[in-house]
Amino acid sequence: MDAAKKIVTLEKLVAGLGRARKSGKKIVFTNGCFDILHVGHVRYLAAAGSEGDLLVVGLNSDASVRTIKGDKRPLVPQDQRAEVLANLICVDFVVVFDAPDPATLIETLAPDVLVKGADWAEAEIVGGDFVKSRGGKVVRVSLVPAASTSGIIEIIVERYSGKQEAEDSKE
Repeated sequence: MDAAKKIVTLEKLVAGLGRARKSGKKIVFTNGCFDILHVGHVRYLAAAGSEGDLLVVGLNSDASVRTIKGDKRPLVPQDQRAEVLANLICVDFVVVFDAPDPATLIETLAPDVLVKGADWAEAEIVGGDFVKSRGGKVVRVSLVPAASTSGIIEIIVERYSGKQEAEDSKE
């Protein structure tokens, strides 16, 4: 599928998932900011996609990311983040949402499987109780050690702030 066609409105997504359900497809949902895509994200999304037939990624909008992460984020605008995600073979649909959490989106989409990182306690996963109440399941995916957007940002700041250059010149 053309990547641009994977980025959909909520209305189109609901209709498409309705058709998919009628044909017996298992719907998987995950969400996040995906600000600087890295190997941890790619492995996470591949694992999420393996839990069913269609992987839907709820992407936090720029405004939502600012609410969650602060005014300095996101670094990459939502349209670009959506395009990068849509170009991953494991991702079937990307839908941008404005809320700070995906509760309403999850209730609207009613996925069969909800996936989050293992850093989330199952009891704290937004939408988990709703998915399980419908006979679905919640899956927690292991994280890749030392692969995080915050870690990448720290490396960039350290390497390009002049601190590292000053330390290197002392040696």
